[in-house]
Amino acid sequence: MRAGGGEIDLVVWHRGRLVFVEVKTRETEEFGAPETAVDADKRSRLRRASMEYARRAGIDWAETRFDIVSVVLAQPMRISWMQDAFR
Repeated sequence: MRAGGGEIDLVVWHRGRLVFVEVKTRETEEFGAPETAVDADKRSRLRRASMEYARRAGIDWAETRFDIVSVVLAQPMRISWMQDAFR
């Protein structure tokens, strides 16, 4: 989904909060864990897009959070859900 000049992978409700989810997938962790790709620049772009989405939807910014879902496809596959990964 595109909003505010950026892309948001998933927008979901979880326990009364609007959650913006960044999904990162890698074949292996040879070059680091997928979540390490969510650097300061990426967080800034996500924040801008999310603020615009929340504004348009009439959602109070205090009722939002950012999660990261990290997927490593190597066997055994690993999926991690980091709630409130950054603010």
